Amino acid sequence: MNQTGTFRASTRVLVINPGSTSTKLALYDNGKPTWMAGAHHPVKELNQFHSAAEQYEYRMDFIRKKLSESGIDIDFDAVIARGGLLKPLEGGIYRVNEKMKHDLRNADMDHACNLGGLLADELAKECHCQAFIADPVVVDELDEVARYTGIPEIRRKSVFHALNSKAVSRRYASSKGKAYEELNLIVAHIGGGISVSAHRHGRVIDVNNALDGEGPFSTERAGTLPAGQLVDLCFSGRYSKTQIKKMIHGRGGMTAYLGTNDMITIAAEAEKGEEPFKTLLEAMVYTVAKQIGAMYVALDGNVDAIILTGGIAHSTFCMEMLKKKTNYLAPVTVTPGENEIESLAYNALGALRGELEIKMYE
Repeated sequence: MNQTGTFRASTRVLVINPGSTSTKLALYDNGKPTWMAGAHHPVKELNQFHSAAEQYEYRMDFIRKKLSESGIDIDFDAVIARGGLLKPLEGGIYRVNEKMKHDLRNADMDHACNLGGLLADELAKECHCQAFIADPVVVDELDEVARYTGIPEIRRKSVFHALNSKAVSRRYASSKGKAYEELNLIVAHIGGGISVSAHRHGRVIDVNNALDGEGPFSTERAGTLPAGQLVDLCFSGRYSKTQIKKMIHGRGGMTAYLGTNDMITIAAEAEKGEEPFKTLLEAMVYTVAKQIGAMYVALDGNVDAIILTGGIAHSTFCMEMLKKKTNYLAPVTVTPGENEIESLAYNALGALRGELEIKMYE
């Protein structure tokens, strides 16, 4: 549907998913994928930027190049992108507006997902269609007790892979003939960032902050750190605030130890028993398992299933390690990949057809 409110023979939706180290694209025609493209951006290229916000032109140039190489005109009925680090809000689909763009440009936390709505808006303006985001990472459904930290000035935030976590939960529930709202689930999204969320009857009542230094360490994030040692490092005079932030997310985790975020290589070397790959991978999986245990407690031990998902879930070696540490808690199922592209396309088509409410970001 274009801005005149009329449908044409085919409804074309462009989907943009900017991740911390990748940009993925897809074109959906009447709800069916007709084209997909993307790339894992090398660390050396990303390191030329001091922040994800500075990557805007780099990512836009990449998108335009991919569209041009495939002969795809910038002529869509909607452009939808992965949402960014906005203020906490309920799940759903939102139209990109000026308030949203302002908040994306001035987000408190730096991540490539903040570029999503901005990239979508630029392309949508070119073809006079609507730009959307859906289920951004700041979906906040936490129980109140989960917000406390022990320091009144610091409250825990809900920042996680909401889009994929909810999508795989609904898919699992459907496979069991149930509604998402009927089940208690633990979802571990394992990728460039790792979030482990506790889903109680359709609400995510607790989850680690997957971006800003909490939970497992990942390919490029440090995860939970000993607070006293971190404070000492901050005041050592050796590092700036920006450098410390980069240690926490962007250049922490596997990248800090190995100089690479390439999990395909890391897992392959670990499986061969090569060090330090083997020990580091075991350590990362160990931290994920511990976080799953924490969410098991958050759900009072009443868990219907543990769902392992995200890019790293493609690694059978990694998943077998993790299942051995957690399958005594509840049945474990693996749903590899992010599933975010499909979910975004579904949301955009539903909005265009009037089947889903388009919410206003305020």
